[in-house]
Amino acid sequence: MTKKFTRYQIATALAALFHTIGLVGILYVDQRFFARATLFNLLLMFGLIVWTQKERNIPFLFFFIIAFITGIGVELIGIHTSAIFGTYQYSNTLGPGVGGVPLVIGLNWFLIIFCCGTSIHNLLMRLIRRVALEKGRKPGVLKALSVVLDGATLAVFFDWVMEPVAVKLNFWHWGEGGEVPGYNYFCWLLFSMALLAVFHVCKFNKENKFAVNLFLIQLMFFLLLRTLLP
Repeated sequence: MTKKFTRYQIATALAALFHTIGLVGILYVDQRFFARATLFNLLLMFGLIVWTQKERNIPFLFFFIIAFITGIGVELIGIHTSAIFGTYQYSNTLGPGVGGVPLVIGLNWFLIIFCCGTSIHNLLMRLIRRVALEKGRKPGVLKALSVVLDGATLAVFFDWVMEPVAVKLNFWHWGEGGEVPGYNYFCWLLFSMALLAVFHVCKFNKENKFAVNLFLIQLMFFLLLRTLLP
């Protein structure tokens, strides 16, 4: 009897395969080539998110547009004024861009926020419901606080894991002696909270199991690179 695989399983297998290839390629084959392939990997992951999303309605599209535009907008302000995140500049490793910001960065903002929001929504819903019943509070209020605050904390943690790897792979470079300023993480927290608030109020299906798996795959990918990359 032939087993029929779900979209979540197929997407997860593809994500794991391509991240494994990228990990091995960066560590043991050609770091520069596989770093440049990040653009195509992010496009593929975005395609898999859309493919596995049960409800691709107007609110989902709206959230994507808001996350993409916000990501590009704050990065443009950041690199030209240093008022957001700190002093940094992008290289050309991540492909074509506008005003010195690779367009794929807007896509990356969407993926990080969507995966973090979906992960919290999926993994903590049972706990939220139980606490809501015990405390006599409305589940919706606790759910909103959890998605926004916990999701933003998760996004900041992911950025903390990713930052030194991104610098070594020549995605971008920091000024001020090359150190990542704490101000960067503070800004990530604020903008993540704002976007996760939009994520929460947008009425689309948030039960995308692949988004949770993708977050874990990418987190493991960057943790291993952070540990093993010279």
